[in-house]
Amino acid sequence: MFKNFSELKDSLTSSPPRTLVVCSAHDLHTLEAVFEVQASLPMKYVLVGDKTKIIEISKALGKTLDENEIVNAVDDIECANKSIELIREGKGSVLMKGLIETGTLLKVVLNRETGIRGTGTMSHLAVLEVPKYKKLIAVTDGGMLPHPSLEQKADIIRNAVSFYQGMGIKKPKIAALTASETPSEKMPETMDAKELQEMCEKGDLGNCIVEGPLSFDIAVCPDSACIKKHKSTITGEVDIFQVPTVATGNILCKSLLYWANAKMAGCVLGAKVPIVLVSRGATAEEKFLSIMLCLKAGE
Repeated sequence: MFKNFSELKDSLTSSPPRTLVVCSAHDLHTLEAVFEVQASLPMKYVLVGDKTKIIEISKALGKTLDENEIVNAVDDIECANKSIELIREGKGSVLMKGLIETGTLLKVVLNRETGIRGTGTMSHLAVLEVPKYKKLIAVTDGGMLPHPSLEQKADIIRNAVSFYQGMGIKKPKIAALTASETPSEKMPETMDAKELQEMCEKGDLGNCIVEGPLSFDIAVCPDSACIKKHKSTITGEVDIFQVPTVATGNILCKSLLYWANAKMAGCVLGAKVPIVLVSRGATAEEKFLSIMLCLKAGE
């Protein structure tokens, strides 16, 4: 597994160029990130949005665009429809959300007739570089499904496993996180975690190791597992943290960002192409890393 984002970036330098379709691209921070990635990695792009604003922002950033790199769209709905149409026509292999409401874009993505939804559950994967940990880690799902069902949790794991295997990790280690490592019917998420481990043991979740329920301390600290006398084959070695709710994932990621000096990239999995879906207020660095991550997911 990659130790940090620099190693992930290095792995992309010799990859064939992929085309990024940016929905509502008339946004300074979005274009900054797109141009920065394009300058350092093999990537093409199509910018969908207000053509006049896109050209003005690009010129201010010292970039001159070709006409075929811009698709004019007058509002968010048209931006979303034209972006998805480009993906469906095979003219893009990664989709990026620009200055558009997440709900507006996802409504078009999920349209059963004209969208790009996959056969399973779409989920968000956050990949983080945490200075105190020896490798990149993933948290899922902290951005899509508020209270996923057991089957949705299984799909979330399958999405993450597929992504990690694409990065060369043949058998990723997954902690099904809860507040306690003891299954209890009073805490339904612990029963789900136990069931997920059993599903993994039956081979229903792909080639991976799932342990659950696991508390966070046992997942990351072998000493804690020893003190609690909890036998674990993945403590201190976890690749992916599967969380019980979107709130758990959101809080965990933001805690690592603000208190542990972590860096984060996000990717939506489960559609026909990876989707760069970050907050409109995200920094240019987070958008850069998220584009890079989705390029890797699209390999």
